[in-house]
Amino acid sequence: MKKSIIVIAAIFMTAFTSNVMAQGVTENTAASAKIVTPIQITETSALNFGTMSGGVAGGTCILSTSGVRTGTVNLTNNAPLASNAAYTVNGQISSTYAITLPSTITVIKPITLETMTIIPIARTASAAVDGVTGTLNNGGTDTFTVGGTLTVGANQASGSYSGTFDVTVNYN
Repeated sequence: MKKSIIVIAAIFMTAFTSNVMAQGVTENTAASAKIVTPIQITETSALNFGTMSGGVAGGTCILSTSGVRTGTVNLTNNAPLASNAAYTVNGQISSTYAITLPSTITVIKPITLETMTIIPIARTASAAVDGVTGTLNNGGTDTFTVGGTLTVGANQASGSYSGTFDVTVNYN
């Protein structure tokens, strides 16, 4: 009889323990996603430092983001005239975006392959000071301009210099 009681107790304990271990708990969790309007950039004007002569010493030509040109080289008003690169950005209303410019831009004179270097800067219509971020307005648009500093070498060869550079915009 003692043996039967032990077996019955063991079965009872096993059954009780199995029920406790078999209990599960479920949590209902939310999932979500947000789709924004794809960001787009359109160039409306190319970057042009205009016409100048460097002379024996060379120097710099600075084109501000508002189109003002200054420098230590002899600046002329001959064509082509200076102009900022200008862009329109379209995307999700009230979103902020970042502008990525290269650290330098190289322009090259064909055939002789002489070069000059530009250090670019950008300014958005929505920014109070030169910067690299902007905010899309209630219409989902913003504009920005690019200027920079062109370094002209001593006795830089005359001629037309050109090059290209990438401008990238991404949502913050």
